[in-house]
Amino acid sequence: MSAPSAITLHDVSFEWPDGTPALHRLSGTFGTGRTGLVGPNGAGKSTLLKLVAGILTPTTGRIDTAGDVGHLPQTLTLGHDTTVADLLGIGGILAALHAIENGDVDQRHFDAVGDDWDIESRADEALHEIGFSAADLGRRVGEVSGGEAMLIAITGLRIRRPAITLLDEPTNNLDRPTRARLASFIDRWPGTLVVVSHDLELLEHMEATAELHAGRLEVFGGPYSLFTEHLQQEQAAATQAARSAQQALTAEKKTRVEAETKLARRERTGKKAQASGGIPKILAGKRANNAQVSAGVMRSTLDDRVQSAQAAVDAADARVREEEHIHLDLPDPDVARGRRLAELTAGGRTVVIQGPERVALVGPNGSGKSTLLDQLVGRAPAKPGTPSGTLLTERVGYLPQRLDTLDDARSAVQNVRDAAPDSAPGDIRNQLARLLIRGTAADRPVGTLSGGERFRVSLATLLLADPPVQLLVLDEPTNNLDIASVEQLAEALDSYRGALLIVSHDHAFLARLGIQTQLELGTAGRLDPGSL
Repeated sequence: MSAPSAITLHDVSFEWPDGTPALHRLSGTFGTGRTGLVGPNGAGKSTLLKLVAGILTPTTGRIDTAGDVGHLPQTLTLGHDTTVADLLGIGGILAALHAIENGDVDQRHFDAVGDDWDIESRADEALHEIGFSAADLGRRVGEVSGGEAMLIAITGLRIRRPAITLLDEPTNNLDRPTRARLASFIDRWPGTLVVVSHDLELLEHMEATAELHAGRLEVFGGPYSLFTEHLQQEQAAATQAARSAQQALTAEKKTRVEAETKLARRERTGKKAQASGGIPKILAGKRANNAQVSAGVMRSTLDDRVQSAQAAVDAADARVREEEHIHLDLPDPDVARGRRLAELTAGGRTVVIQGPERVALVGPNGSGKSTLLDQLVGRAPAKPGTPSGTLLTERVGYLPQRLDTLDDARSAVQNVRDAAPDSAPGDIRNQLARLLIRGTAADRPVGTLSGGERFRVSLATLLLADPPVQLLVLDEPTNNLDIASVEQLAEALDSYRGALLIVSHDHAFLARLGIQTQLELGTAGRLDPGSL
């Protein structure tokens, strides 16, 4: 007996306003329980979640859900006046409660509260689990780190308890202890949960794995590791079937050629016998006619066999995946080993980054890592008594955690052209194509691109810098990247010959980069050597 369906897609298609298709006639189901949704960047995972949540409307088809839906977007939109209560999604309910407590008995307040009269006590209990309390409800979210904001938003979904919860890259910006805490939340999450993630550890907490690939949705009953094992076996079998089908096609074509050779030889023999007059003309004509009929039947049979073999090859090839790879060729900035590029100062300690050095800046959520990077590159003013940085080179490239250096209303091509005005249009498109941003995707507003695609557009602005950057500063670069892209980014950075300063909670990724110095920024504002 199959598990009940919580989400059912019926021939769902979605097009962007410019007519670019994002999903085409997608059908499938998500069962109750915990499902990890994976697939390459740009496959439409985030778009699919927005469709299920009702944020977007299908162009055609329909989506059925078994209850109300809560949604955590890939990128949190945090306005200047956003409070912790707003991020929890209970700001309106609290405002109505306080109005009623102050004597305002307008019906709209009671409608807003509904059955959530205990919302403040529930919020206090849930916030205590993540190091906050009800006293923080009025606090501005600009005062918390990106990781803390993500955890607060997830906590809001736990408080509101929707029947179906959709989480889009929930471990982005979370430190390792907080990721472990999130995993424990997920293990006991009530209702249906669908999680888009590239976090391999988190995906192991899923009961099922759904993959969105090449416009199809396939669901596998098991966590990601078992899914990949199944996929490898399936692809090995598909590759062998394709090889066998190609061999069969080659054999059928060879048989067809040999048959034509025999027919041609037989026809020449018949003509020679007729020309010599060895048989009556009427009989010779009848034999020639019979030979032509027989040859036609043979050719038709052999052609059918070749076509059938070709169809088998096409079907087998369709089962073999040809994964696209981003091609990152980072330019050589020619950095001398003794060249001083930047200084970081915190807690009375100063660290100098020089030459092609690789430095990882780690620390818990809220310790100020992103703030330090923003101050280093001039995006934020220095504050007395807080960690600070000084650039000793103008040739610096910075990819911030929120990727907010892009203009969402402008296309990928236009954004890169703004950052590299001296680059030829063809060079810009070629660089974007190497990063798999090509065709209509290159001309769409970047606000419609996936998180991984936005990252690659941002990266293109740095790759085309002239002269090449000497110091590359990356804040959580693996956020929103699919698993294959993380591997390819690591390969590219491994060959980069400039200096690298990187903030990341992804220890496996850092291990790939040959980090020479690891600095830990603690909550007390000290900068100490960390263990590699």
